[in-house]
Amino acid sequence: MKKFLTLALALTTLAAAQDSVRVGMAYDAGGKFDRSFNQSAYTGGQRAAKTLGVQLKDFEPSDPSQIIQGIRSFAGEGFDLTIGIGFANNASITQVAKENPDLYFGLVDDVSPQKNVASLVFAEQEGSYLVGYLAGLNSSTGVVGFVGGMDIPLIHKFEAGFAAGAKAANPRVRVIAQYVGTTPEAWNNPGKAKEIAASMRAKGSDIIFAAAGASGNGVIDYVKQTQCLKAGNLPSGVRFASNNFNNVTKSASYRQACAGNTRPMFFIGVDSNQNYLGDFDKNPATMNHGLTSMLKRVDNAVYSLIKATKDGGFRGGERRFGLKEGGVGYAVDQYNKALISSAQVARVEAAKARIISGAIKVPTK
Repeated sequence: MKKFLTLALALTTLAAAQDSVRVGMAYDAGGKFDRSFNQSAYTGGQRAAKTLGVQLKDFEPSDPSQIIQGIRSFAGEGFDLTIGIGFANNASITQVAKENPDLYFGLVDDVSPQKNVASLVFAEQEGSYLVGYLAGLNSSTGVVGFVGGMDIPLIHKFEAGFAAGAKAANPRVRVIAQYVGTTPEAWNNPGKAKEIAASMRAKGSDIIFAAAGASGNGVIDYVKQTQCLKAGNLPSGVRFASNNFNNVTKSASYRQACAGNTRPMFFIGVDSNQNYLGDFDKNPATMNHGLTSMLKRVDNAVYSLIKATKDGGFRGGERRFGLKEGGVGYAVDQYNKALISSAQVARVEAAKARIISGAIKVPTK
């Protein structure tokens, strides 16, 4: 009798495992732990595995040419849903979806023509407008920077929204923009991004927004290395016009490196909440160098797609996530709450409401 019960339990467990939804995720360049775009998707997948009981399998290509192999592998094993993270996966997802019309697929950041592909796209320009607005309010020099990863229309949306928001907050602000490269390698070249950040600081930029995947870590590293701008090193025509962070408690390292007439440098994170990466001394009570982060809720989009598939409600076609849908936003937390006043939050929230209502049309290029 005991052996019978043990066998029955084993068969029941096996049947449950076979009945559970299987999801494959193919990541973009930079890998699933890029602390940015891919990692946000990974977080959404892990949440689905934990709360929905789906089986999740990852594929990280070491070369772009391998992407279709990983996606075909998921389809060949009969995975219920295969998600390509990033526009670079579009051709592969579309091709494999065409070959397997009875299976479901997802694509993040681009639109596939296949009916069995759910295309998850975002209004990046709207979230970028809000962090640009904060940059315009807080720049001490009136010069801010934008570092893009790959020079493509998708990242132009980030740049356009950021510039529009900064200029709405401060019409005299100057926005400097530069891209890491024109190939997928641009997403994973922090050394080049660090060089760009240095050139922007030399031009007087004190706040830099990086929408560059893993390359953005180079900007963060540069801000950590330099921490501030010094009045004596400002270029001709640039001067300190404000001192918003004068009363914020500084770390011992900052006070030593940035004595005299100086102003702090900040980065703005992207996709995930990267504010914590600006806590260089591991003390949230001292000044953080992450001003805010432009949140692109890839995690929520991925989770909702997996849940819909599990619940039998998969729907192909385009789904767009903007401010209205909670798909983009900006981050205020324990790390940057001392940097952004309640009055500034109120102004940003007013701008957000006007974008949602349609009173503000944020440019995309």
